[in-house]
Amino acid sequence: MIVETVSTGTAMNLGYCSLKFFLHGNNSLKGKRKVIRAIKDRLRNKFNVSVAEVGDQDVWQSLHLGIAAVSADAQYLDGLLQQVVNFVDNMHLAEMTDCHTEIINANNRYAD
Repeated sequence: MIVETVSTGTAMNLGYCSLKFFLHGNNSLKGKRKVIRAIKDRLRNKFNVSVAEVGDQDVWQSLHLGIAAVSADAQYLDGLLQQVVNFVDNMHLAEMTDCHTEIINANNRYAD
């Protein structure tokens, strides 16, 4: 006898943002790390998001950050990421050259 169970699961949304910057006048990786640390610390404290340098690690004047958050509410994530982008842009630590945000809906079928 085969018993099939159907789980409705819960909604899980992943929001991520890819930000690229140009660091005017920077001439060392040490200077770049200082800017990265300032952005990461402020974002983690204010918005409780995950932040990582995801590209251009060896280029002194180029910075590529990835920012991620998870929530059941996709609209909340969209608003949160817009606030994060505006906050970083208003820090004026570097010139933002590219910004891409996306919300991915993942249905977690195994959650209770």
